[in-house]
Amino acid sequence: MGLIDDLKGKAQGLIQGNEQAIKDGITKAGDFVDTKTGGKFAEQVDKIQDGASKLVDQNGTPDEAPAAEQVPPVNPAPPVEQVP
Repeated sequence: MGLIDDLKGKAQGLIQGNEQAIKDGITKAGDFVDTKTGGKFAEQVDKIQDGASKLVDQNGTPDEAPAAEQVPPVNPAPPVEQVP
């Protein structure tokens, strides 16, 4: 639980509730790139837009379900006792 986890948590907090605005920004940025490059890299830009939008849908956590869909473990491990 270091700096990366702290930043990840803050990013997820910023994403939640702002998903549509972020996705709109991703779309506008991709369209801007397409305009400036004459559509030369449209296929690659579309792939990046799709990936970024999916990441936003997952609340900024790659390869995990959105926080609302995550299920806690059924039988969490019992705490480890300290031996004096």
